[in-house]
Amino acid sequence: MEWSDIRIFLAVVRGKSLGEAARTLGVSHPTVGRRIKVLEDEAEQPLFRRTKDGLVLTDAGDAVLALAESMEESALSMERRLAGNHARLEGVLRISSADWFAAYVLAPVFVELARLHPGVVPEVIASYRLLDLSRREADVAFRIVPFSEPDIVQRRLMTMPYGLYGSADTARAANDDPESARLILMNAAQAHFPDVGWLLERFPHARRAFASTSRSVQAQMCLRGQGIAVLPRPLGESIAGLHRIDRFGAPPGRDVWVGYHQDLRHMDRLRALLEIAQRLLPHPATPADDAAG
Repeated sequence: MEWSDIRIFLAVVRGKSLGEAARTLGVSHPTVGRRIKVLEDEAEQPLFRRTKDGLVLTDAGDAVLALAESMEESALSMERRLAGNHARLEGVLRISSADWFAAYVLAPVFVELARLHPGVVPEVIASYRLLDLSRREADVAFRIVPFSEPDIVQRRLMTMPYGLYGSADTARAANDDPESARLILMNAAQAHFPDVGWLLERFPHARRAFASTSRSVQAQMCLRGQGIAVLPRPLGESIAGLHRIDRFGAPPGRDVWVGYHQDLRHMDRLRALLEIAQRLLPHPATPADDAAG
């Protein structure tokens, strides 16, 4: 189906006659009739029937209506964009990040985005897996690993502070007798993370009790007295019952990077999200131009 034919179809639906549709669109009556006939030939059944109140949709026409209105909205959205009308941002924005980062760091950003641009729908893909931005698995990604793909625009967004946490009992035990501590770690694939090395260095004789790729899972095991873990401070400080252990110093922080494909540089809803994140998030990176790679 061509958009020009769909416009005529919608005009007939709304005007209830070929003549009214022709006047609305500024085309001839025969043109409207001919294009409707083309659509009906493609559907292999009538789309309208005549009544005393004018043309009304058949069941087949009613089935086409939702698709036609969706096509119209897409076309109008494109026209607004090409015309530079950015008064209202709208559409889905696919965001990749770790679950804890979305829940405890980005949540205020999403709230502010909804307040300023209610037509934008954030869709969070909470996963530790590094999604492929070039294949549009996500529109934008927040992560602690810099991007290496050549077509990705990236920026160091903030520095994330980490802390050592445990329940009241495990924190007390770790302070009193470090060798009795049980460690909650990342799994083998993340064994190279700086906080893992820091924790093992300070507790060389402690037993490894649990491992997970999820910081949120680690935090819950901490809360239940299963051991101590290095956690991002926004996560650790937000969970009642967790206590930060400062005796052994502060674990190394991590830079948080945000990246998106260079073809999306001018996506308005993406830029709105990034502007809000830059404004609201603590520990902003030093100003730097966006860079590919």
